[in-house]
Amino acid sequence: MGLGTTALASVLSQTQSQAANQIAHFPPKAKRVIFLFMAGAPSQLDLFDDKPDLVNQFNKPLPPSVSNGQRVTAMTKGKAQLVAPSMFKFSRQGQSGLMMSELLPHLSGMADDLCIIKSLHTDAINHDPAKTLFCTGSQIPGKASLGAWLSYGLGRMNENLPDFVVMNSAFWTGGTGNVQALYSRLWGSGFLPSKHQGVSFQPSGDPVLFLSNPTGVTTRSRKTMLDLVSELNRDHLNEIGDPEIRTTIAQQEMAFRMQSSVPELTDLSDEPQQVLDLYGPEVQKSGSFARNCLLARRMAERGVRFIQLFHRGWDHHVGLPKKLRGQAYDVDQASAGLLQDLKQRGLLDDTLVVFGGEFGRTTYCQGKLTPTQYGRDHHPRSFSVWMAGGGIQGGISYGQTDEFSYNIVENPVHVRDFNATILHQLGIDHNKLTFPFRGLDQKLTGVEEAHVVKDILT
Repeated sequence: MGLGTTALASVLSQTQSQAANQIAHFPPKAKRVIFLFMAGAPSQLDLFDDKPDLVNQFNKPLPPSVSNGQRVTAMTKGKAQLVAPSMFKFSRQGQSGLMMSELLPHLSGMADDLCIIKSLHTDAINHDPAKTLFCTGSQIPGKASLGAWLSYGLGRMNENLPDFVVMNSAFWTGGTGNVQALYSRLWGSGFLPSKHQGVSFQPSGDPVLFLSNPTGVTTRSRKTMLDLVSELNRDHLNEIGDPEIRTTIAQQEMAFRMQSSVPELTDLSDEPQQVLDLYGPEVQKSGSFARNCLLARRMAERGVRFIQLFHRGWDHHVGLPKKLRGQAYDVDQASAGLLQDLKQRGLLDDTLVVFGGEFGRTTYCQGKLTPTQYGRDHHPRSFSVWMAGGGIQGGISYGQTDEFSYNIVENPVHVRDFNATILHQLGIDHNKLTFPFRGLDQKLTGVEEAHVVKDILT
């Protein structure tokens, strides 16, 4: 739980880093990724996938020809599937004319930078396996996460900061009921060397546990202790040759450097007011999504390869309109501010920003149904995400669902395809980035076929 353990996530020797950078298979369009993960699954019908004609289907049964016997959760199994149109209005935004929900006024202002994929689909229908699949390429725990693969494949860009940092919002406005836990395996290294796992930053106190020296311990005495421990570890390494000992030495040295680099990173006193204003009033609150977005920009500037922000509270089985308003308040201005901030600094061109959850929500209602009151169950067959920057075309919509936002009718994109596309933008062929484990050359996209979504690339 201490600084030395968490620093394990990202430390490579300089020679190892140089060797790792040779894994890039072609010139990358992006140097880094900021993944805004909306845990709980946002409703695509109310945010990105406009279906205005559904108002004529209000409270009518979803046609069996549409659901086609699809597996449903235990929460709605055997119950009437009554259509619940979105109560929120959509309008065309930007020169591109992308359809955006009224819940996202700030993000709508960045419409010409967004690529909205409306045809994502996944294999899992419950939260834990779906999040695990999205983050690690498999529903089965134990596989390496996307950020760990990038650390393994490309090495680090900053000697004093981790390759892979995770930040979880400490609070969310959409309510605290029905919120699932986040497990460290979502940013774990799995079978990859442990130095590649994500470092989780804390929302208050030391960003990394035990970052500060305890009372009576000075920087000089800490360095003296570290030198002695490193010498003992090198002797041990020479005796038995275990490469994890070399990792331990490097992580302890990184931990020492982080005592200077991390406080500088997380000190926002040098940010001008006009920049803070981009992210909205919540940026002043420690642990807020807005503050984490600003920290993500600072990490991007300093060479952190993969930054993953988790924001929970999106599992809206009942009372969706009120709860979704709160969630949109949390993320709308902050994510738009992040894009604008990156853009004005010239960082958006080589920073890939991704926004999405583990699956979508059903067009049929769960719970009480009125024109302004409804809930939605889990829906893995179609959902929406957006990407921006990093060699992705802006101002476009890709893929299409049927009139019920239930089935994909054009350009399906599996989660495997999505992850393959992220790797591609960083110069990696997903079929060639492998690691031998249990008799198989493991890869993020697994053994099933996956394709880069080339139609959305610049």
